[in-house]
Amino acid sequence: MTKKRSQKQGLRTWIEIDTQALKNNYDEFRHLIAPKCLLMAVVKSNAYGHSLIDFSRAAENLGVDWLGVDSIVEAASLRKAGLHKSILVLGYTLQDRVENAPKNNISLTVADFPSLRNLKTVNRNGRKLKIHLKIDTGMHRQGFLVSEVPRVIKILKSGSLPVALEGVYTHFSSGKNPAFPSATSDQIKEFRKAIGLLESAGFKIPIKHAAATAGTILFPQSHFDLVRVGIGLQGLWPSKEVRGAFQRKVKLQPVLAWKTIVCQIKNLPKGARIGYDLTEELNRDSKVAVLPIGYWHGFPRALSSIGKVLINSSEAKVLGRVSMDMVSVDVTDVEKIKIGDEVTLIGKNGKLEVSVDDMAGMCSTSNYEIVTRLNPLMKRILI
Repeated sequence: MTKKRSQKQGLRTWIEIDTQALKNNYDEFRHLIAPKCLLMAVVKSNAYGHSLIDFSRAAENLGVDWLGVDSIVEAASLRKAGLHKSILVLGYTLQDRVENAPKNNISLTVADFPSLRNLKTVNRNGRKLKIHLKIDTGMHRQGFLVSEVPRVIKILKSGSLPVALEGVYTHFSSGKNPAFPSATSDQIKEFRKAIGLLESAGFKIPIKHAAATAGTILFPQSHFDLVRVGIGLQGLWPSKEVRGAFQRKVKLQPVLAWKTIVCQIKNLPKGARIGYDLTEELNRDSKVAVLPIGYWHGFPRALSSIGKVLINSSEAKVLGRVSMDMVSVDVTDVEKIKIGDEVTLIGKNGKLEVSVDDMAGMCSTSNYEIVTRLNPLMKRILI
């Protein structure tokens, strides 16, 4: 029995993480940046559904310089799992959790005045509290406005804050569309203005960063000292526009595949109605298979009656409503179907493929939402 097969044994559904695809994507992004530019693997939200610990460990083994997470909880989990790379918490940190950062050599984002002032009360136990200031250059979400930077400087220079200014960064609001670069160019100018204010006040900024996946691909002038690559490392494109413009130059490979099994098969007559509220009527005598997954696992309810899965190198259409823990599919045209057959929900099966983008398109949502909603309790298997 192969290692992969033994890991799947006893599972009704699982997610496969292709480490060779991850290596390919890592190499692609390394080629886009200067040798001295640092690369942060953004692994927030369970590594975009790819497994926080396993994906981060694989990325660390490849040589990423930093790991980016949303919360101090995610950061502490990485440290507990034995990961050693520098970690930046990109999201908001509760005041009573801040002291966990210096204990675990974790850097924090500071993006508002209450958080900045509260740092003076942190029990650091003699360790440095490393912070990255977030600058709002136009997205108007998290961060200090550029006009507020002089006030930030005044607080930092007061000497009451026992912190080390490790970095300054921003985030682009419209960096995913190569047809409209002006908004991002304006944000880069604003960011440079904020940097200039800090440096003129005597602050040395070791790490300046602005580009996420799309910015790394589209705007080389935004690379600064570090790039933050999340969805690109997973082999997914940040937008269809970026994919259309750069897929021949940047060869990304999807890292994630999602599988389940056939758990029941039944023959039903033409006219039979399927699922909750009997929303779909069979237009022919049909063979129907039941799959032991549903929207609790992350298979969107929006795929009711329109989704497709792959079985034995054939497509099988979703019938009726997607339930919490079960889905019915039409396997009338699937050859040699039997209980226990492997079903591909996301990924390749023979010459066919259901991509994350395919699923997102059918649900009128983004590929980000599809992968981050995959239930973290499902086993991830590295292959």
